[in-house]
Order: sequence, then structure tokens, then C-alpha cells
Amino acid sequence: MGHFGFSYMGIVFLLLLMIPNLVWLKHQPKGYDPSHENKVLCLFERVGEVLVSITVLIFSDYNFQGWNLWSIWLLLALLFMAFYEIWWIRYFKSAKELQDMYANFGILPVAGATLPIIAFIFLGIYGKVIWLILSVIILGIGHIGIHLQHRQDIERNK
Repeated sequence: MGHFGFSYMGIVFLLLLMIPNLVWLKHQPKGYDPSHENKVLCLFERVGEVLVSITVLIFSDYNFQGWNLWSIWLLLALLFMAFYEIWWIRYFKSAKELQDMYANFGILPVAGATLPIIAFIFLGIYGKVIWLILSVIILGIGHIGIHLQHRQDIERNK
């Protein structure tokens, strides 16, 4: 369920999530228009962002606890965050068109949304904190849903 305490691993994950997004503010794709996003999905995304930010910081269970078989979950979480950073590098090197923002990464659709969701779910599993997993699911419904909506709009406008 979770042990209250500060999570340095939570800070690391939030920084890995937020820094590229802050850079993105100055490098948004040409033609990006969030005004038509589904309001319900936006609500899920915003609530999920707040819940994930809080739950990843207030439980110490995500901090490294020594090597054992359960550490595989932490390694998977770190691997998916690394993929997320690589996805961002690929985006920043691209022409920054709308299709670049909603591109796949390997077999993962709308990777800019799915990679961090997967990473945070694995972090929640590693820490055995159901509150983070539930928060990430709420965030994922909104964030992935919005990305899929944008991708459908791009395909419709081709």
C-alpha cells in the first residue's frame, strides 16, 4: 500500500518527464491546436498528473532497495523512461510536424504518451504502491486518449 516518506526516485522520474516537456513549450509542432481536445479526457489527464506527481513523491517505496528479483520492475521502469528520452531526442531532431509528435516508437503507438505511462506503472509495481498504479491509469486514460485523438485528426486531414 505504501510507506510515507520522500522518494528520490520519484523526483528523478518527474524530472525525466518534465524537462523535455518544458523544452517542448518552445518547440511545439507546427499546427498544434489543443482547443478541440475532449474535455473528459483533459479532466482525466489533469487529475492524473496531480495524483501521479503527489503519489510518486510521498511514498519511499520507489527508492532503490537493493538488488533482488523484484528489481527487474525498477530496471524496466528506467528502461522505458530511457526510451521516452530517446523518443524526445528523435522529436527534437525532427521537422517538428504534427505527425512527429504522435509518432510510434517501435511497436508502441503514440509513444510520447505511452512510454511514460508504462514507466510509471512499472515504478508503481516495483514500489508495490497501488495508489501510483491507479493514478497512472487515470493519467493514461486522458493522456493516451488525447494523443490518439490528435493522431486521428491528423489521419483524417491527410
